[in-house]
Amino acid sequence: MQNPNTLWIKQPLATLNPAYAGGLVITGNRITELLASGQSPSVPVDEVFDASQHVLLPGLINAHHHFYQTLTRAHPVALNKELFSWLTSLYPVWARLQPEMVEVSTQIALAELLLSGCSTASDHHYLFPQGLEGAIDIQVEQAQRLGVRVHLTRGSMSLGQEQGGLPPQSTVQREDVIIADSERLILRHHDSSEGAMVRVALAPCSPFSVSSDLMKMSAELAEQHQVQLHTHLAETHDETAFCQKMFGMRPVDYLESVGWLSNRVWLAHGIHFNDQEIGRLGQAGVGIAHCPSSNMLLASGQCPTLDLEAAGCPIGIGVDGSASNDGSNMITEVRQALLLQRLRYGAQKITHQKVLDWATHGSAACLGRDDIGDIAVGKQADLAFFRLDDIQFAGAGDPLAALVLCGAHRADRMMVAGRWRVTDGAVCGLDVEALKARQRELAAQLAVGK
Repeated sequence: MQNPNTLWIKQPLATLNPAYAGGLVITGNRITELLASGQSPSVPVDEVFDASQHVLLPGLINAHHHFYQTLTRAHPVALNKELFSWLTSLYPVWARLQPEMVEVSTQIALAELLLSGCSTASDHHYLFPQGLEGAIDIQVEQAQRLGVRVHLTRGSMSLGQEQGGLPPQSTVQREDVIIADSERLILRHHDSSEGAMVRVALAPCSPFSVSSDLMKMSAELAEQHQVQLHTHLAETHDETAFCQKMFGMRPVDYLESVGWLSNRVWLAHGIHFNDQEIGRLGQAGVGIAHCPSSNMLLASGQCPTLDLEAAGCPIGIGVDGSASNDGSNMITEVRQALLLQRLRYGAQKITHQKVLDWATHGSAACLGRDDIGDIAVGKQADLAFFRLDDIQFAGAGDPLAALVLCGAHRADRMMVAGRWRVTDGAVCGLDVEALKARQRELAAQLAVGK
């Protein structure tokens, strides 16, 4: 058996920790040595990469997304609306999704994420109209093609308008079908081992689109197979009012009533909690995927990140879907988190280091991972390399701070599991121009219902 190659990432321009200013050594898919300034590797290396012009970060981790929504960016029927009216405008459009649309939109989202410094992406796909039953299988295939690490959540909607829910009946499934397919996907695709490239989680969409029974059954299935749970919660005041009317309780009380108050759970948004609810979430170790651009675009509010973190909740960052500034850019989402959270907590508490930690270590914790999200010996070699030679960085002092404050938007190189996935600002092995052209064609077809 051939020994894995050993690579020295030499003397990066800046890092999150000056303790490895001399770089790091990668053997196969793992980090095997960290080097202080002026230090050389203790073992022979096969290759040296000069990183002296690059800010080096752990690969960013996207904790919440909807890949398929890249087909409906800036969609005319959904402009200038808040969450419930935005959703009801787009549900009929999304109900027309077809397999190739999922394939191409997944490629687009993952390529955009890679180019923005993201090595691991969680996606929440919850639409399975007739003919689209294999949507998650399609996503797995595309993630493997591009070499991106993914946590694909089997979303679901069972509470249609006829049952008092928000989505139209054509977009919901029977609960026995949902549970059976959830188990199929876990058994077929979920990899619980260290360094896993594909993991599956269960993700009933939201309190306003699934029943209490489905939430409970999903929690039981997740416990049985030791997988994570994910849902939207406490995103808007409308959602709180819905929960009180439909279930007679606030969202966190509802979460506890269906067996979801545990460290197996991470929530998207998590905005409208009172102090007592924050304490309960923290005590249970529930993770929160903060989605700043989405929360601003839909005028949903501000996530109480530091309060949740102090209570014990891991905090990650997600780009969300079409609502998230209609983009899938992780490094710009990090900047948005800094700007939005400074309005709530001030400049001294919300630093560039803090938001970068949320987008790496924090997001990894939300996903239940301890093998990614950090540059340390034994961790996966998931790395993002950014150059600072674009015009917006001219005159910048601190390279690491400049990455966030001056508005980086594109990685020069990306490594996932020890393999180059982006070089010189281009996704390896992908014809991006042809992909964009096909995405435009499919988006136009979806818009007019062809």
